[in-house]
Amino acid sequence: MKRIIIINFVFSIIFISCTQNEAQISIVEAFPNISFNQPVDIQNAGDGSDRLFVLSQEGVIHVFANDKNVNSKKTFLDIRDKVLSGGEQGLLGLAFHPNYKNNGYFYVDYTVSNPRRTIISRYSVSGDPDAADKNSEQILMEIEQPYANHNGGQISFGPDGYLYISLGDGGSGGDPLNNAQSLKSPLGKLLRIDINSTEGGKNYSIPESNPFKGNTNELVEEIYAWGLRNVWRFSFDNQGRIWGADVGQNEWEEINIIEAGKNYGWRITEGFHCYNPASGCDKTNLTDPVWEYGHNQSGGYSITGGFVYKGSGAAELLGKYIYGDYVSGNLWGLQINNGTAENSLLFSTRYNISTFGVDENKELYFADYGGKIYKFKGTETSSAGEIINNKFKLYQNYPNPFNPLTTISFTVPYPDNYIYNKETANTDLVDLTIYDSLGNKIADLINDRDLSGYHEFQFNASNLASGVYFYSLSSGKIKQTKKMMLIK
Repeated sequence: MKRIIIINFVFSIIFISCTQNEAQISIVEAFPNISFNQPVDIQNAGDGSDRLFVLSQEGVIHVFANDKNVNSKKTFLDIRDKVLSGGEQGLLGLAFHPNYKNNGYFYVDYTVSNPRRTIISRYSVSGDPDAADKNSEQILMEIEQPYANHNGGQISFGPDGYLYISLGDGGSGGDPLNNAQSLKSPLGKLLRIDINSTEGGKNYSIPESNPFKGNTNELVEEIYAWGLRNVWRFSFDNQGRIWGADVGQNEWEEINIIEAGKNYGWRITEGFHCYNPASGCDKTNLTDPVWEYGHNQSGGYSITGGFVYKGSGAAELLGKYIYGDYVSGNLWGLQINNGTAENSLLFSTRYNISTFGVDENKELYFADYGGKIYKFKGTETSSAGEIINNKFKLYQNYPNPFNPLTTISFTVPYPDNYIYNKETANTDLVDLTIYDSLGNKIADLINDRDLSGYHEFQFNASNLASGVYFYSLSSGKIKQTKKMMLIK
């Protein structure tokens, strides 16, 4: 997070205005009967309990049932006596072990004083599933923090089972110590460690595929990627890509797709632009962001990273990276289509959007730093993927560009007065077809009846050449077509 004083205009923004394309989506209070003090993270344990966990920056983890009618929360862990909180410091991140259901391990990121440093540690649940064992702490890492800001704060397990840790550049303004570009400092980096084994006297080991594993130049082996200013929140999509939202300095907020061994430019660049020096900077071997927005009311001043939407409560958001801004309250949806970023404003709100999170059903939530948790409501699908609201729609494939697999999803409306059975399902022929850029038919993916509801189809283009392709969905007199890019 980034705290700045330019905030007076936030409360004059009209609450919940949205683009015409997304006009059917609304924001609803997820848990009207409970609130939190300074919520900064939302997590689920992945243990089948469907509980949610919310971090209060002061040093408390709350747990409660994922039920809109819930009227109480419990204290899962209280470490306020350890945590240095205030500004950008505090209890900032929580991650549950992928095997939490069996081993009870979870991990936290928090700041302490004397000296000021970030702590990454492991705790265990107690005999009560709604309470942690406060005395079970095992410290994994301690990183000195030269200033009180830019602590990063996200920790998350990737699909590879490793723990990823975002650390800001250490603070002040303009990265005066040049930490983000120094491979001998963990600051301004995304780190990756293996918490399932130990080596070298540490309570973890270094993955063999880390870029600087085994180097003899005293470079930090934990580094996965660098050149980051202050990635407050990052997340993984269905393809394993890391979406990192990097809080900017004076002019630009940015979103990066973070990959191993890449340098994302800070403090040489801010967004796509030179920062130090202000012009004529050398961008050799630097990786540009996929999106940026400027410091103004239509953009914002402090980006809060979110997730690529995978839920069932708002099918219109499927495949879009949903993110916001802490100061302006804007919420956007971003997709990478044909190698080009397509960004749309979803809502302008009065909220201080401090974090996003998902539940076990992949439903997306966000927190207002003032204390409430919200979610999106739109066209719903059932747990079986069937559409609940009645609408014919072909969604943008994801990922896009792709190689060689991509997912194409669509909904076909139910007949009026629908009660599901085979006889009352949509009887129009539904056809999903792939064409090349010249209009030649490449493949018939679907040609069938009785396809009312929501469907996903994985297309394998391993036998095709790179290029632009089109996919078309037709049913009765309705037809929709979208473009996709295959890059090999």
